[in-house]
Amino acid sequence: MRIHVIARNMGLVLLVNALFMFIAVFVSAINGFDTGFSPLLLSAIITATIGSFPYIFVRSAGDVATREGYIIAVLSWAISCLFGMLPYLLWGGEFTLINAWYESVSGYTTSGGTILTNVEILPKSLLFWRAATHWVGGMGVVIFMLLILPEVSSIRLKLSKIEISALSQDYFRFRAKETVRVIAIIYFGLTLLEVICLTLAGMSFFDAVCHSFATIATGGFSTKNLSIAAYDSKLIEGIIIVFMCLSALHFGMIFLLVAKKSTTLFKSPVTRYFITALLIGSLFVSLGLKFSGTYDSFAESFRYGFFQTISLATSTGFATADSSGWPGFIILLLVFFTLQCGCSGSTSGGIKADRILISVFSFKAQITKRLHPKSVVPTRIGGHALDSEMVSGVNLFIVFYLFCVLISSLLLTLTGIDIMDAISATAAHIGNVGPGFGSVGSMSNYSSFNGFAKFVVSLVSIIGRIELFGFFILFSSRK
Repeated sequence: MRIHVIARNMGLVLLVNALFMFIAVFVSAINGFDTGFSPLLLSAIITATIGSFPYIFVRSAGDVATREGYIIAVLSWAISCLFGMLPYLLWGGEFTLINAWYESVSGYTTSGGTILTNVEILPKSLLFWRAATHWVGGMGVVIFMLLILPEVSSIRLKLSKIEISALSQDYFRFRAKETVRVIAIIYFGLTLLEVICLTLAGMSFFDAVCHSFATIATGGFSTKNLSIAAYDSKLIEGIIIVFMCLSALHFGMIFLLVAKKSTTLFKSPVTRYFITALLIGSLFVSLGLKFSGTYDSFAESFRYGFFQTISLATSTGFATADSSGWPGFIILLLVFFTLQCGCSGSTSGGIKADRILISVFSFKAQITKRLHPKSVVPTRIGGHALDSEMVSGVNLFIVFYLFCVLISSLLLTLTGIDIMDAISATAAHIGNVGPGFGSVGSMSNYSSFNGFAKFVVSLVSIIGRIELFGFFILFSSRK
């Protein structure tokens, strides 16, 4: 393992973060040099200075080895979260050391949970910084870094394969050097389009930018204490629903649809399953709200039921209602969506709809195999036989994912946290969803968690963001 290779790439990661800090400084300046100016400027200078050192004192490196690539990918998230907490710490308020760390991790991993009891007390520059961490983390710190590297760079090719999950790579029908560009085009394009739509719908331009950053990253940070409920606008809610759904679909397929008029997106069994599950789940939740008497009218039930279901199912975490007091049947259904979330190749977290579908079809294949022991029964989706190694990997991922939920929940209950709060908080953080249920519901926050609990869920957020194996491979690989 070559330290200088890792150091140079970590320097580039810090420079990317410093760039967005300087943009936040500019936001502070145009807002009358608010109280976030000095903390952000000092943080930007520190981050940029330390990030520049590897380019001054460390020699240029060639290709990266696989282990080095994984270390760069994991450390990119960790070091971004570490330096991303500086503006919070220097600003003060509710941001103790652990709170600043949690808020930074929640931003970069797009979990969207917060320790703040009053979001609106933050100056606009810090609100923008929170949203910016979402936007950087949504596409991926490493992907932003790779946009700077030359297209012919062998490092770019290696890191793009490591940063983008193996499952989503199977659906990218582009050369490796084009994949980063495709992700960036769709990511930037959706963000710009949503900013325009939300501004036309009546949101201020600043709020439109912050909420678009959070939506396309499927993050959930809002500039309001009541999240999207603060606007009480059906039009705004409808726009956000559309962009939450788009952000949870495979970006490669969206690119093919827009750029090459390909209908791959609509033909994909995964897309069909995800959209169908969203519609059926939202319908059940809405009807459950009406017939349980939670809301008096069908209109209210469908409005809040659809928004909350889609918000959790895409791992965004915005809120228009407090779902913690909803009936148990509905909460269990929402927990399923919190675990599953969106499709691979999107900014959504969770197990992913792809893996759920593959697992279901592999179970079906095993049933057929037991009925006909001598037959060869491959797992098929959409008429295509899947590689047995991929199917095994998917099933192992789901088991390991649920095991991580169990272990983290046990650790949280040791701190005295209620079992429902512990399980839902863990599921919400490993899936990068944000809000759970009970005392950490959609209209609540994580300020009541002690320092140890906040550290546990923040670590779980990072593990979930890099899809488990990317993190644990560091401790098992020997070369």
